[in-house]
Amino acid sequence: MKPGYTGWRHLIHSTRYSLKGLRAAFLHEAAFRQEVVACLLLLPLAVWIGEGPVEWILLAGSCLLVLIVELLNSAVECAVDRIGPERHELAGRAKDIGSAAVMLALALAGLTWGLLAWQKFLA
Repeated sequence: MKPGYTGWRHLIHSTRYSLKGLRAAFLHEAAFRQEVVACLLLLPLAVWIGEGPVEWILLAGSCLLVLIVELLNSAVECAVDRIGPERHELAGRAKDIGSAAVMLALALAGLTWGLLAWQKFLA
């Protein structure tokens, strides 16, 4: 982006770059595509499982958090891969830490969905 963009021009350019990033992640990252499909399937269920706006946002937010963390993990992987193809301990550590962040986001989503579904159906 050219320096000096402010106001609406900045917002328009930032939005364009963000959409470009979402498209790139969807085209090049299988895990991101799988998580998008899971979110699209789960979000309608959030309205059915959740009993009010707070539970809806917890369910939807946990899905969106997984996507956000996956995007950040993919960005780390791209940056590390750009540096070079050779194996390096720090490169591997960076990728492993990003993967761990995705795992924790998935665990949080699973816990959120599991507890709220259990409350609705089994309690």
